[in-house]
Amino acid sequence: MTAMLQPTHRYARIGISVILGTLLFAGGYMLGTHKTASSFDGLVAGVINVAEPLPADASNSPALAEVKMCIDAKGAEVPCLIDRTEISTKSDLPADFSQFWKVWNVINEKYVPTKHAAVSNQDKVWGAIAGLANSLGDPYTYFLPPQEKTLFEQDVSGSFGGVGMQIGMKDGLVTVIAPLKGSPAEAAGVLKGDKVYRIDTATTTEMTIDKALYLIRGEIGKAVSLTLLRSGVEDPIEISIVRQVIQVPTIDTEKRGDVFIIRLYSFPATGADLFRKALKEFADSGADKLVLDLRGNPGGYLEVAVDMASWFLPEGKVVVREEEKGGAGQVYRSRGYNVFGDKFHFVILIDGGSASAAEILAGALSQQGVATLVGTTSFGKGSVQELIPITPETSLKITIARWVTPDGTNLSAGGIDPDVKVEFTKEQAEKGEDPQLDKAIEIVRGNTTK
Repeated sequence: MTAMLQPTHRYARIGISVILGTLLFAGGYMLGTHKTASSFDGLVAGVINVAEPLPADASNSPALAEVKMCIDAKGAEVPCLIDRTEISTKSDLPADFSQFWKVWNVINEKYVPTKHAAVSNQDKVWGAIAGLANSLGDPYTYFLPPQEKTLFEQDVSGSFGGVGMQIGMKDGLVTVIAPLKGSPAEAAGVLKGDKVYRIDTATTTEMTIDKALYLIRGEIGKAVSLTLLRSGVEDPIEISIVRQVIQVPTIDTEKRGDVFIIRLYSFPATGADLFRKALKEFADSGADKLVLDLRGNPGGYLEVAVDMASWFLPEGKVVVREEEKGGAGQVYRSRGYNVFGDKFHFVILIDGGSASAAEILAGALSQQGVATLVGTTSFGKGSVQELIPITPETSLKITIARWVTPDGTNLSAGGIDPDVKVEFTKEQAEKGEDPQLDKAIEIVRGNTTK
């Protein structure tokens, strides 16, 4: 079988995905980025501009106060980090701001610090904004005061060492989406689905993803200690991992008899070109049976996933829908390369480490009737975050849209279920067995029912 594979393009739009909102590797690589927006100067003023006047002590220009410096968990001097205490409010009624100012006044009149230093008025405003963002119950929406904004900027700079795993938030806990193939985390025994309970001496029960990433990353050659909670294991697991520069794999190919296997590990900006080359190998091999392995793939660029889906779908077929506020949003459709038509057999492997763009690709090709999904339920990360500057020193990272598959599945509401469920245990992996891949090969060869 031969086919002409056409060139693809460069991309700027990103499906966010582990992790990372943004799903970022805890080890030297970033799979996605955030939308940016112009300065939203009125937001803070809108929060505090209420009918009741500001209390007298709040007029001392807290925004102009000098930022207090603290020593962070790594011994570095940074702007002091505020404590985010989650506030949950479920009401559509008009907000009564009088209670806010009453509490503000009571705190300023009566509060006596015990173990901690007094909190400035600016710290209180930041804490209030953080609580407002946390009240949404979305782990990917949160306020970034000065120190945390600095941490985030360090994250996206890529100038750090790490352990080679991607983390996200699941059920309120910092969770390993997947360790990278060949990474220090994989070598140390970290598994997808592990809950990160402690990083060195810091517990993560009320920690944001950005703070967890900051603590895991660090100086190359130095170790970080992780305390993991694992399903089916009663006691916590203590692991020490030496940070390294992480080389992120993208794609591998293999031919087993009449079956061609493509293993895709991520969706970087270069992924569309690499995938096109892998498909050319498939076409030139003469095989008509394809297995695409997306297990442990934490996602990346949305446009790369759309381009990949276009090799298998007619022009105009829906790949994914973006639902924004009020139901508006963009529909991403196949570009119609569709070089293979229906003249081949196709299975996609997914598991709990398949997230974001991996779920978009798997969902589109399965629900459009092109491929059969084999494995276990995917991670369930399908939202888009925008980073909005609030002041020069602070930002708000906020979820602005969700991804919905062609059949209406909200990816963030539980992920995608496979057509054929096959478990894959640690014991099987240690024996060199792979029952999921075995089942995929059976299906593409037509030796079993779906």
